[in-house]
Amino acid sequence: MSDFFKHNPAVFAVNKHYQIMMPCEKACLFFVRVGDKYYYDESNGIMCSRNKIHKVEVPANELDNAKQYTVCIRPIIWRKAYFSKTKTVVEKTFRFYPIPENNIRAYHISDAHNNINEPIKAAEAFGEIDFLILNGDVIEDSSNPSKFMNIFEICSKLTKGEKPSIFSRGNHDLRGNYAEKFASYTPAHNGNTYYSFRIGNIWGILLDCGEDKNDNHPEYGFTVACHPFRKRQTEFLKSIIENKETEYDAKDVRHKIVISHNAFSHRYHSPFDIEQDIFADWTKLLRENVKPEIMICGHAHELNIYYPDNTEWNTNGSVCPVVIGSTIKKSKPVYFAGCGYIFSDDKIEIIFTDSNGETLGKESLDITDKSN
Repeated sequence: MSDFFKHNPAVFAVNKHYQIMMPCEKACLFFVRVGDKYYYDESNGIMCSRNKIHKVEVPANELDNAKQYTVCIRPIIWRKAYFSKTKTVVEKTFRFYPIPENNIRAYHISDAHNNINEPIKAAEAFGEIDFLILNGDVIEDSSNPSKFMNIFEICSKLTKGEKPSIFSRGNHDLRGNYAEKFASYTPAHNGNTYYSFRIGNIWGILLDCGEDKNDNHPEYGFTVACHPFRKRQTEFLKSIIENKETEYDAKDVRHKIVISHNAFSHRYHSPFDIEQDIFADWTKLLRENVKPEIMICGHAHELNIYYPDNTEWNTNGSVCPVVIGSTIKKSKPVYFAGCGYIFSDDKIEIIFTDSNGETLGKESLDITDKSN
């Protein structure tokens, strides 16, 4: 069994489901039992055995109610056209903790760039969490499938397969031979790296800015087409607004958040000052319709909170307070700092911590006024 359970599974919130994902080094069939129901890693009725990272989707309300799930693995001996040979199923059951109603604790890690231990130490300095946010550039690039294991090692250590995570793609994730397969190795909704999600009374939306320079920049060598990708997200955001009663205006939603690796309302300088029309549309749609409480970002390698009245920083008008919550120094030893959040009825507490176990700063956002 130890050969298959070197990592705990990761439970990612995607839309109104959880995607339970787990690396498996050896060929196997993978399925999950929640209550008396089974959910399979299959493709059009064919059980998948060659995936290095298995993925099963289960309804969020079923797992929240069951408060546990069982990972089932059937090792493959010989898969052939007729009479394939397999071994006996091995199982492991994991407890699952749904999000509490109040004082919800989350930790944000972005821009780890292949470092594992230091981000974990920074999160441990914040303390116990109810969910984890991995917000892009957790790996340095997508040149090798082995790098995706870093994502699952961080999840494994901090959630132990018992708590949900949110995952967002960063610009470095678009680089390398396996970037085109990124959605197969990470959570995605219908193959898209942008989607809404629900965990407890928190509604959120992930927006993916893609690369940080124009598509024709020589650094990319004609390998990206992020402009039409961003345009599709404008239509996606409009569809979310059209269905607001089942999205952010659902009666049991208490908090509304935006997660994006790149703070698209930032005033960047050339060559990073891209897509101003599209990003202005996103900002306006969010500000006038969704009215989120907070936007959580990385990318800039800093620890800062930017408020709506900061016109020097905001280029497309304000959405809400924007927190950029990660920084890394690739010295020896490596240094990392991230950001913890506590969501309560009337405020969001923001707490910056680092890999030395220190608390670097605290701030509190008043969210009693919903007219922002």
